[in-house]
Amino acid sequence: MSCKVVIGAQWGDEGKGKIIDILSRDADIIVRYQGGNNAGHTVVIGDREFILHLIPSGILRKGKLCVIGNGVVVDPEALLKEIDMLKAKGIKIDGNLLISESSHVILPYHKVIDKRRGAHIGTTGRGIGPCYVDKMARCGIRMIDIVNKETLRRKLSANLEDSDEFNFGQIYKEYLEYGKKIKKYLVNVSSLLNKAIAKKKDILFEGAQGTLLDIDHGTYPYVTSSSATAGGACTGAGVGPTRIDKVIGVVKAYTTRIGEGPFPTEFKKGLMEKIRTKGKEFGATTGRPRRCGWFDAVIVKHAVTVNGMDEIVVTKLDVLDEMDKIKICTGYRYKGKVYKDFPADIDILEKCIPVYEVRDGWMKDTTSAAKYKDLPENAKKYLARLSKLLNVKIGMVSVGSKREQAFRI
Repeated sequence: MSCKVVIGAQWGDEGKGKIIDILSRDADIIVRYQGGNNAGHTVVIGDREFILHLIPSGILRKGKLCVIGNGVVVDPEALLKEIDMLKAKGIKIDGNLLISESSHVILPYHKVIDKRRGAHIGTTGRGIGPCYVDKMARCGIRMIDIVNKETLRRKLSANLEDSDEFNFGQIYKEYLEYGKKIKKYLVNVSSLLNKAIAKKKDILFEGAQGTLLDIDHGTYPYVTSSSATAGGACTGAGVGPTRIDKVIGVVKAYTTRIGEGPFPTEFKKGLMEKIRTKGKEFGATTGRPRRCGWFDAVIVKHAVTVNGMDEIVVTKLDVLDEMDKIKICTGYRYKGKVYKDFPADIDILEKCIPVYEVRDGWMKDTTSAAKYKDLPENAKKYLARLSKLLNVKIGMVSVGSKREQAFRI
């Protein structure tokens, strides 16, 4: 029996979907514990590509139970579309998917507020932040509420009491219909998971976004509105921290981020386009082009620390195959001082000069590597250097988007 948490160790988009898909082979239950449909996990199986926003990646493996925890905010319309998409592709949902009755619901007014207020920090405009605001303000509407006519009427009317912008009757009717369709999936997730732990089941907790987007530990205010770190697995699923056996971080062999915010190692335009094209760096959720840069050991070391990572997985090593020189950021220089630890001051992050060490590239194709020994010598040296800088072992390496293009070290 084991409980593992898989999280992003950069600004999200590290390739967690693929890694969770691989690890879910040995899991009984896969749990999504935070975020909303602002996340996007891409999994390639053979010639088929699946992009998931709410449902855990484990749904693509037969016989796995997938769970959406109470820490997730759910857009019922988006959820039902995702369910229909998977069913249309032959994926079994009924009996394989359960949703926390305590998860909060995204409503139309959340999306409107998000588009008005979130643009300056680069949000997706899907209502995630405002939904979490209502949750903390104790006026949120939960999944259990949309299956109860009177509770929904009372809460929705209170939330729309001072607004003439939204039609109460229309929203009320629409969400009652969602409730009817979703009711069969609702359970007490905390009870379910703790009973499974008692029965020695293997559970995999699936994080969305990444550590540097965490509301507490990220590049605030350019962050998401949930706990994207390992601690979020406990609060977002209702299991105690003593139940977690292992924390696995996922990192790219370089760095990317979407949206606004500081990015010390960001490439200049020419190299940006080269890496973005080769790495297919476009958001799975919005299609926005990702900003790309050199590997930043400062932010990843921060992620290793705040999450208590036991090991990391390095993805997209193959994207660096054609680079004759590769840089690693080991510190930030700001006003004559070199920072080795992640600074909370956003001014430092926005104005610092990265301190780089330069390594020789390997200039060989790695996409056909099936084992660690198949990698070019300089690729092995690069991975070894990352491991030493971060003071954490590398457990797996990915050299392509397909399931089989990954191996343990």
